Amino acid sequence: MNAKYHHFNTLHKPVITEKSYKATSDANQYTFRVAPDATKLQVKAAVEAIFEVKVEKVQVVNLPSKEKRRGAHTGTRSGYRKAIVRLVEGQSLEVAEEA
Repeated sequence: MNAKYHHFNTLHKPVITEKSYKATSDANQYTFRVAPDATKLQVKAAVEAIFEVKVEKVQVVNLPSKEKRRGAHTGTRSGYRKAIVRLVEGQSLEVAEEA
């Protein structure tokens, strides 16, 4: 099986929030939604292979599902796994740039 295919299965999409933009400018950190079973080493390998940068540190967080309600109707917003990736100083990604 192709290694790049696995890397693209590990990273799902960037998380674009005010907090993630602040971390990008302050600490050179980028946030991604990742596969539920992805490890720190797999996330590091995927970011380095896809974006051709050096990763200094990876932190992984499991965000639980939340119950949401609109009027009398209840539902559940699904949980996900998030990775915060810090790049080596002097490098950057163009995944979360504003248009």
